[in-house]
Amino acid sequence: MQSQRLNYFEIGQALKSLIETSGYKGLWRGIFPTLFRDVPFSAIYWTSYESIKSFCNGHSKVPSLQISFFAGFVSGSIAAMVTTPFDVVKTHQQIEFGESKLYGNKSQRVRTTSEVFRQIYRQYGIRGLFTGTVPRVVKVAPSCAIMISSFEYGKVFFNRLANKYSHLDEVDTVDGKVNHVATTSNKQSFKESNLLGQHSSKTDVL
Repeated sequence: MQSQRLNYFEIGQALKSLIETSGYKGLWRGIFPTLFRDVPFSAIYWTSYESIKSFCNGHSKVPSLQISFFAGFVSGSIAAMVTTPFDVVKTHQQIEFGESKLYGNKSQRVRTTSEVFRQIYRQYGIRGLFTGTVPRVVKVAPSCAIMISSFEYGKVFFNRLANKYSHLDEVDTVDGKVNHVATTSNKQSFKESNLLGQHSSKTDVL
């Protein structure tokens, strides 16, 4: 399905056919190779990113856009290269599953992740497990760099915006207190003036 352009009706028919032949568990087919690829990728990516960012950023708490982009690009490249074998295994399993559906070979047993891994290693060696590393890095590294630099820029932007409005609220609060004190003082002065006026009137009468 991922290699074809399908409309919503065809996707619905494919899901219906998959559930009829494999049950609802068929919807989760391929979850283990996906987890084996994505969980290590995230762990390697974020660990590498924070280390590179701290090294390049020095004592500054807020990284520049250039540092964020560079750290994201390098850490994305590292994570993509290290997890390529799991992506290769996942792709092989997708191809096998697609061929079994295309040629109607329902009796063919779907091989496990470890079986596919061992078969690729026996047939092609280590190089076979890292097939497609360059295209994967070319695709993943820029997207990681753009994503994390956009995130860091957005975080700084909204923090500054929040601090700006927080400062305005504080100014309004102080102004309100000053106005309240001034109003109270004016009322007190007005009362004192009235008392003095009444006292002088009584004195004039006497």
